[in-house]
Amino acid sequence: MSLAFQITHKDSQSHARTGWLTTAHGTLRTPVFMPVGTGGSVKAITQQQLLNDLNAPILLGNTYHLYLRPGTEVLHKAGGLHRFMGWSRSILTDSGGYQVFSLSGTRKIQEDGVVFQSHRDGSRHFFTPEKVIDIQRIIGADIIMAFDECPPAGSDFDYARNSMERTHRWLDRCVKRFQETEDPYGYQQYLFPIAQGGVHKPLRKISCEYIVSKNLSGHAIGGLSVGEPEDVMYEICRYCCEHLPENKPRYLMGVGTPWNILECIGLGVDMFDCVMPTRNGRNAMLFTTSGIVNIDNKKWEFDYSPLDENLPFEVSQYYSKAYLRHLLKSGEITGLTLASLHNLSFYLWLVREAAAQIEAGTFMSWKQEMILRLKTRL
Repeated sequence: MSLAFQITHKDSQSHARTGWLTTAHGTLRTPVFMPVGTGGSVKAITQQQLLNDLNAPILLGNTYHLYLRPGTEVLHKAGGLHRFMGWSRSILTDSGGYQVFSLSGTRKIQEDGVVFQSHRDGSRHFFTPEKVIDIQRIIGADIIMAFDECPPAGSDFDYARNSMERTHRWLDRCVKRFQETEDPYGYQQYLFPIAQGGVHKPLRKISCEYIVSKNLSGHAIGGLSVGEPEDVMYEICRYCCEHLPENKPRYLMGVGTPWNILECIGLGVDMFDCVMPTRNGRNAMLFTTSGIVNIDNKKWEFDYSPLDENLPFEVSQYYSKAYLRHLLKSGEITGLTLASLHNLSFYLWLVREAAAQIEAGTFMSWKQEMILRLKTRL
């Protein structure tokens, strides 16, 4: 069965669009940002806060981390990740490919799969396409990703081609395994393939055409935001969107800054994830509707204005810059929570406001104004 996806509005001046995507755990509006809950938790934030304060419709989990801890036996006995973490809405899981391949010094790529050492205890493991599908079946995410090889930034044409071709062979094995296994918890799971090819357009065209030929429920664009210049990322993203069908959701993996997201919405992307809002928040960087705030700076010591009075979230309007600075400087755990909540509220507001602007026919002018503002360091 195909994932239910309906486009509701298209921008006349760009490729931006809005839509509705439905899984067994709810219907969500696109474009959408997925908070990253790598190991079954969005760092420093509870599920109740994600539901009640932020109204997040979907989270991202990671196969590599969940496999290492708590492990598939714990997740299976719990009835899947939804029940284990008390999350009633949709979940997407990354296959773990990026994490495995980032362990460049402790992994070995083979045709059958990848041997790697755990970053936790040094124990050795072996991921095959089939095993990655089995793990994600047990995790129980609504949307699961095919196992891919993510080439490093700056990969030459031959390296990127070999990596892409291996990704395609692994995709065939993922599809076969997915088709011969069942949804373990009584609801439909959906498989997305991933387009690779580095920054080489001929390879990206081949990869997009190959993954589209599998007739799966959606398509992901991988291997970007790994060190290439922004303008190159946008060009490859644009090129991929041109070669992916309009009637299925497009997911740009691991991107990125607020302005990256707005630019890529304009290119036709529907789904995003990134650790930046929570990671940067824990390190005193706030994203606001007026620009970037380094709350650690002394200039905010006596600033009793809200974190961002323009955001329709209590955390951003109730707490002052001076107070949050005090918490973070003091090492108070509450400061990490408030900074993370604020940044996630901003990201979720940003994609929702983008959708509203698309529907109003004002997306492009609003986008250009917002990008200039968002890049400003206050």
